[in-house]
Amino acid sequence: MVDTVIRARGVTKSYGSLQALRGVDLDVARGECVALLGPNGAGKTTMTEILEGYRMRDGGEVRVLDSDPGSGSMAWRRRLGIVLQSTTDLTDLTVAEAVRHFTHYYDNPDDPQAVIAAVGLTEKADALIGRLSGGQRRRLDVGLGIIGRPEVLFLDEPTTGFDPEARRHFWGLIEGLKARGVTILLTTHYLDEAERLADRVSIIAAGQVVADRSPSSLRAEAMRTAAVRWREGDALREEHVEQPTAFLRTLLARFDGEVPELSVSYPTLEDVYLHLVGGEAA
Repeated sequence: MVDTVIRARGVTKSYGSLQALRGVDLDVARGECVALLGPNGAGKTTMTEILEGYRMRDGGEVRVLDSDPGSGSMAWRRRLGIVLQSTTDLTDLTVAEAVRHFTHYYDNPDDPQAVIAAVGLTEKADALIGRLSGGQRRRLDVGLGIIGRPEVLFLDEPTTGFDPEARRHFWGLIEGLKARGVTILLTTHYLDEAERLADRVSIIAAGQVVADRSPSSLRAEAMRTAAVRWREGDALREEHVEQPTAFLRTLLARFDGEVPELSVSYPTLEDVYLHLVGGEAA
């Protein structure tokens, strides 16, 4: 039996005439990392906030750790880790003071120094939060989200402002949490991040789930066809084919040798994503 930690069925939410969520279903198993993808305004943040208990749904059923987030107790909240999209508080505390302060909210917090090291802020432990760069502040947000040893971790755009090295360090941290059995719901604009970290991606467009499968499954779907491009006379030609090798033999026979400006390419994960969301940017 799969131990489902997050379960949502038919979730709806409207703001006046705007339907932000139109019957969203979502399941996340214990220890699984699911990436919630979609263009801006698709409903990702609204859905995440409903699961966290920060926003009330209009309809549908939701259970997170066997509780309805809309009426979750403090004991329930202590089992969650939440990294919001942006934060502006705690600017008068140092990094170490903030992390130590947050340990008091949990029954079994992690070691503050270990958490500070895990998010790459050891050298900034005594720095005021108000003087951190955007990327450093984001690392601290992640540290505060994991200090309570959460069973479920919500990460909303966690690597915004990270340089490439910091992003890869963060990926290693998340993979370590997954190895410990932490359940993770990740929203991100970075498709390479979703492909690296997520066991499954759930793509939302216009308030509805349009795909829910593993990154490898999405990529396999994309690889079923290839785009073959070449020049014929004054025109650039393109064909999308399922058997590119056979098609190339036909071209070679037609040109009796080299095919002008020949190229063969397969769709990327980003191409599949853009197709599913109607071409809208993440």
